[in-house]
Amino acid sequence: MSHENEAKITNEPKEDRGSLDLAFLIEKHKEEIWNYKQKESEWIKTENLLNGSKKIIDELSAKLVEQVRIISELNFELTKLKKELADKSK
Repeated sequence: MSHENEAKITNEPKEDRGSLDLAFLIEKHKEEIWNYKQKESEWIKTENLLNGSKKIIDELSAKLVEQVRIISELNFELTKLKKELADKSK
């Protein structure tokens, strides 16, 4: 029986083909994908923070407008009461 035709499995290091090596390209693409996912995560975090800040600003603006309206009504009532007091003291 001849062993010449049998396949030999060796653990020799693979020849590095530089930037054309498929394993190298796959690793580089995985790194790029990971980096893009990290950036996307930061963008989403920033967008959520921005949207939350906008909501808070809108709520505070609405409260401020309401307070200005209440102050105007109170000033009107105060002026009216001062006028009534002045009329009664005459």
